[in-house]
Amino acid sequence: MIISDALQLFTESLSAVYDKDEIDSIKYLVLSDILQTSKAKLHAFPDEKLDEATVQKFQQIIQKLQTGEPVQYILGHTEFYGLPFKVNPSVLIPRPETEELVEWVLSESQKLKVKSQKFDSILDIGTGSGCIPIALKKHLPQTQVTSVDISAIALQTAKQNAELNEVEVQFIEADILNPTHNPQLATRNSIIISNPPYVTEHEQLEMHTNVLNHEPHNALFVPDNDPLIFYRVIADFALQHLEPNGLLFFEINENLGKETIELLAGKGFKNIELRQDMRGKDRMIKANL
Repeated sequence: MIISDALQLFTESLSAVYDKDEIDSIKYLVLSDILQTSKAKLHAFPDEKLDEATVQKFQQIIQKLQTGEPVQYILGHTEFYGLPFKVNPSVLIPRPETEELVEWVLSESQKLKVKSQKFDSILDIGTGSGCIPIALKKHLPQTQVTSVDISAIALQTAKQNAELNEVEVQFIEADILNPTHNPQLATRNSIIISNPPYVTEHEQLEMHTNVLNHEPHNALFVPDNDPLIFYRVIADFALQHLEPNGLLFFEINENLGKETIELLAGKGFKNIELRQDMRGKDRMIKANL
């Protein structure tokens, strides 16, 4: 088998599971990763022969992909904000929309520094793979960054990612729905940021099976009768644990932007700003005390 044959095999084998654009993205990602080469070289040398062990590895990956297992979990890693991250079924796969949230935080932190406003600590709630706090720490090395998650397994992955990216982040195992029981969360912070669970049970029907069947449900879903449960609890927490003029950032459910704004305004937050993501969907909110 040569490279062009392998690319065609991916296309034919995955057509029932993914659309053409997804297949093109997946097949070049896999071949580049396994062969340790670039997409450009795959295009330049389509007749290069593959050894039998490599062909078998491709076939095994295709079998997993046909079940809907995300390619990031199969390969064991992904990229977020230009940084490498290990991923597995205990953590959500980082999304491009969350990169936009990180970019917004970095932009606002720079404004705080220009104003000579105190800015020395960030708390990330619901850290998962650690993508948000690690990306922030990488670009704000003088800032103390702390992350919270209820899942010990997720925190283990986040710690590995911090080591991989050579940053120091404090990780705390805690349930943010019961934060008063953890003295480690008693400090105040310049910024609190969270990408909490926000997909309603009803919205599960619209989701791709590769998400439903493989990514952790406790990091995704909230009940239909209380879809803003995490936003309400974290907002209350922020009222007690943000420094004066501190900033609160959320990634949000695209269908609940108005409701999230109303929740924050009702609790006394000011200068509430809603932003859309690259696809034009309501996706993130900033507010301050």
